[in-house]
Amino acid sequence: MTDRIPALDRQAAQAMQARLDRKTKPLGSLGRLEELAVSLAGMGGDLPGGFKRRAVLVAAADHGIARQGVSAYPPEVTPQMVLNFLAGGAAINVLAKQGGARVLVLDAGVNDASAPLPLHAGLLRRPVAPGTADFSQGPAMTRAQAEACVQAGREAVSQLAAEGLDLLAVGEMGIGNTTAASAICAALLQLPVAQVTGRGTGLDVAGWEKKVAILEKALALHQPQATDAWDVLCKVGGFEIGALAGALMEASARRIPVILDGFITGAAALLANAWAPEAKGYWLASHQSVEIGHRHLLERLGLRAYLNLDLRLGEGSGAALMFPLVDAVCAIVRDMATFDSAGVSDKEAGQAV
Repeated sequence: MTDRIPALDRQAAQAMQARLDRKTKPLGSLGRLEELAVSLAGMGGDLPGGFKRRAVLVAAADHGIARQGVSAYPPEVTPQMVLNFLAGGAAINVLAKQGGARVLVLDAGVNDASAPLPLHAGLLRRPVAPGTADFSQGPAMTRAQAEACVQAGREAVSQLAAEGLDLLAVGEMGIGNTTAASAICAALLQLPVAQVTGRGTGLDVAGWEKKVAILEKALALHQPQATDAWDVLCKVGGFEIGALAGALMEASARRIPVILDGFITGAAALLANAWAPEAKGYWLASHQSVEIGHRHLLERLGLRAYLNLDLRLGEGSGAALMFPLVDAVCAIVRDMATFDSAGVSDKEAGQAV
């Protein structure tokens, strides 16, 4: 897959750095806040405008691999948590509200037999199937299903963009999805399973060892090709992970900055990067997850997380915590005085500030 991603605006980025250099501070003294401002400017963002039209896209789906006991929670939790999102009771709802963002849940393949999902303005239903197949026994999905979930993510971003969107954060929900994400990372990064597999929702040591063993056998069974992201998605992926990959590419094609959450959204980013390498210029890594594979995939993507809070919740919770930082850099650009406007001498005038 190729995607036409517009080039970053290098002139706008340079102009932003020059603008920051005229603020009443030593050069570079705001550190990575300045880096964030420059990055957003290069993406085409209007920093004085504040990125007011914000959304969090939470993609949800079930996983057949969950039947192997790779999670501390049962599969029924996936639709239950989607209902919690729709009711406004989850962490992502609280954090999104605090950051001035709306939440849209994308059902890419939730098995809601135990907890039926209602018609709801905050729910976009594009289920590919009621969960993937158990990839410890066979491929997770067909090629047609893989293409459908990627398209579902594109459609979700298209809907948000039609309603008005300046800044997108992404998250996920799906019992078993850290297992799928670990498989994707091991395949695409060509690393041993144990180096990219964490404890997910809270497995003990025995549970982690079982998870690693299942993944090793599944990868040996399927032999996913590191040079073919479609092959990897079909054999060991998840519907919500494919949907997020589609969302990342669609947002980048529209020059909409995207804030990644943690490990699972990072796995989706690896897929999207394989299909559209230029897209990552529009992505921001919000936080460094506790999941051990997250560091490896961020290194591959050339992204550096802004926060390190030992998070492992998912949902887009870490991504939503970036909204205050975006607010901070927008306020600095908009409201902070320059040496000229404040009548403060800078170093070139021979005086220390």
